[in-house]
Amino acid sequence: MTFKDTIKWMFSKLPMYQRQGKSAYKADLSNSVNLAKHLNNPQERIKFIHVAGTNGKGSTSHMLASILQESGLKVGLFTSPHLKDFRERIKVNGNMISKQFVMGFIKRNEAFLNDNKLSFFEMTSGMAFDYFAKQDVDIAVIEVGLGGRLDSTNIINPKVSVITNIGFDHIQFLGNTLEKIAFEKAGIIKQNTPVVIGEWRKQTEHVFRQIAKEKNAPIFFVDKESVSNYQSDLKGAYQQANIKAVVKTVEVLNTLDFNISKVNLKRGLLNTVKNTGLLGRWQTLQEKPKVICDTAHNKEGLEIVMKQLMTEKFNKLFMVFGVVNDKDLNALVGLLPKQAYYFFCKPDVPRGLDADILAKELKVNGCFGEVCNSVNEALNKAKETASIDDLIYVGGSTFVVAEII
Repeated sequence: MTFKDTIKWMFSKLPMYQRQGKSAYKADLSNSVNLAKHLNNPQERIKFIHVAGTNGKGSTSHMLASILQESGLKVGLFTSPHLKDFRERIKVNGNMISKQFVMGFIKRNEAFLNDNKLSFFEMTSGMAFDYFAKQDVDIAVIEVGLGGRLDSTNIINPKVSVITNIGFDHIQFLGNTLEKIAFEKAGIIKQNTPVVIGEWRKQTEHVFRQIAKEKNAPIFFVDKESVSNYQSDLKGAYQQANIKAVVKTVEVLNTLDFNISKVNLKRGLLNTVKNTGLLGRWQTLQEKPKVICDTAHNKEGLEIVMKQLMTEKFNKLFMVFGVVNDKDLNALVGLLPKQAYYFFCKPDVPRGLDADILAKELKVNGCFGEVCNSVNEALNKAKETASIDDLIYVGGSTFVVAEII
C-alpha cells in the first residue's frame, strides 16, 4: 500500500471516534494492552507526561513539548485530532512521523490489527509508543484522546499527570455530571505520581482529592498555587489558564531531576508554534478583513473564545460556523453573537451536522445568515461580503478549521 492507501485503510476499515462517534468507543483497555504486548511493550521504555482535560489539553501538551525541546531534550508528542495530515498526531521535536514508518507499522502489524479489531485510536496510540521507543526519545508528552480512565493512552506510567479542566463534553461516554466526568479524567492519576489540576471547581475537587489519596499521588491545584505569569505565542485569552498549568508542571518536573531553567521555560512558551507546528488556536489567517479561526467546540471553550472575539475591533462581524451532530446546540446558542451574519456550513465528516438543520436551530435563537454547500464556500462568501474593517470568525468544530487552515 502507498501512504495514501495506508491512511485510507486506517480511516475506513477501523472505527474512528472523531468521524463515527459512539460506535468507535470501547470501554475497555484490553486491546491497547494486547497491542503493546505484541509490540514488546515500547511504553515501558519511555518517560511520559500524560495530559487530560475537557479543553486546553492540546495547547498544554504542545507548550510542554516546546519547553522540553528548549531544554535540549528529544521530545515525542502525541496529540489528536489532526487538522490536515495524519502525521501531525505523532511528532519528535516538531517533526512529523515519516510516511515510511506509518506504512511499515501497518504492514508489519496488519494481521494483528485486523484479527483483534483494533480501533483507529488504539492502533494510532500503539504506533506512537512504538515510534517514540525506536526514536529513543528522552520524554514524550501524551494527550488523552477521550476521557482518561478508559482511553487507549492510559497504559502508560507518566512522571506527572496533568488535568487541565472539567466541562460538559462527550457526555454520552463520560457521564452527564461534572463529578462523573472528573472521575473519568482522574483515571490517568497513577500510583505515587504527581498530578497537576489546571482549574479548581467545587463540584470536582473531592473527586480528584479522593483518587489522589487512594493512589498516594501528590496533587496540585494551580488555582490555589502562586504561579508566575508568563506569555506565550498562543494568543487566545484562554491560554492563560493553560500556561499556569504548564508552569506548575515544569516546577513538578524540576523536583524529579529534570533541569528546566526559567530561560527554557520562557523560550518554550514563546516558541510553541515554531517548535511544535501547532495550528488553529486563535490563529489569524489574514488581515483586512481580519480572519480568525479557533478549534473551540464546546460550551466552556466557546464561551471564552466568544468573549475574546467581542474584544476585537470591527465594523461588522461574520461567522463561518459549523458543528458535528452530537453537539448540544442549546448549550451553545446563548454564547453566539446575535449581531453577526452567519455562513452556516457542514464539516466534511460523517458526523457533520447538516447546515440546513444548523441554520434552522440557530435562527430560532436569533442567529441569522445563509446556508452554504461547504466550509470553503462559506469562507469565500464571507470574504466576498466583508469590507476591510470587518471581522470573519471561522469555527464551531475542529473539522471546520481543518478545512480552511
